[in-house]
Amino acid sequence: KFFLVRVVRHWHRLPREAVLRFLLGRRGHASTASIRAARASNAGRSGSGTAPCPGAWGGASAAPPRGGRAVAGMAGRLLRGCVRAAGLCPRRACGEAAGLRDMGFSQEQARRLLGVESRLSPQRREAAVAQLLLLGLNAEATLGLLERRPGLLRMPTERLQERRLQRALIRCPELFTLPRKRMAAVVRLLRERCLFTAEQLREVLWSCPNVLLEEPHQLHHHFQYVYFRMGVQQKEMVKARLFRMPFAELRSRHIFLERRGQYQTPYKGQIQTNNPKLKDIIQLSEKDFLANLARSTPEEFEVFKQLLAREEEEEEEEEENRDALYTEEDEDFDSEGSKPAWE
Repeated sequence: KFFLVRVVRHWHRLPREAVLRFLLGRRGHASTASIRAARASNAGRSGSGTAPCPGAWGGASAAPPRGGRAVAGMAGRLLRGCVRAAGLCPRRACGEAAGLRDMGFSQEQARRLLGVESRLSPQRREAAVAQLLLLGLNAEATLGLLERRPGLLRMPTERLQERRLQRALIRCPELFTLPRKRMAAVVRLLRERCLFTAEQLREVLWSCPNVLLEEPHQLHHHFQYVYFRMGVQQKEMVKARLFRMPFAELRSRHIFLERRGQYQTPYKGQIQTNNPKLKDIIQLSEKDFLANLARSTPEEFEVFKQLLAREEEEEEEEEENRDALYTEEDEDFDSEGSKPAWE
């Protein structure tokens, strides 16, 4: 196996009889002498224009070895297949490797890249690689991505050139390596439990592709907080790009406005409110949020976030103590119930 690899890598440096000796001589179909005789006989007749005689393998009357012609053809096909599989065909792979090196790939990276979907046309490969590089990925990241997801090379370049897809992948390149089951779980949650329409779901995925990286239960909690606690409908969530802001930051801004009397949770069925729009709460920078919306100072907001974090820690401790108390009571009840009635 090692010798075959060496032959494939340096096939252009070896004499033809050495390659045939390895491929034919291993099976006992031709010896070294017969191969040399065949080569000399063919070379002598090349100038006269006559076809090689049957005795070219070992004498004037000798017939070719059994299966020799079939094995010779098989050996040639095997050698050409091995060279193509290694990506070292001088007529095609060298040109492809040079093109990939011009794109910024090293020689080793180009060799590995040529081994991915080796039967793909050079134009298709270079077009797909160029589009991935234009999305902001470097050579190493592109190579790793294509080795994990070789189907991207067969994706139509028009699809990779779509502006929405490019924006989504630039914002969140981790989508390339995200498992399909994970994506399907998030999409099903948004569609069935959060009740986004098909058009709203499409807009959410284009504008906030990072939503696919969230854990489903955390994403559902994010949606429920905005829907029930803040009283915002799905249509306004989509317009505000809800999932671009982390949940902790959104919650801090909402509670800050609520405790200052600038936000009130609408009751069920209420449509008209004087609350700030969700779009302003999310899309404004912290400086503009405090100056234009909350009308407060950065120092006050910072102190508020520290107090809010302390409140959350105390609530978690209370819940842990409550759970431990319930566990002890259950254990005591079980131990008392296991005693005999006369005790």
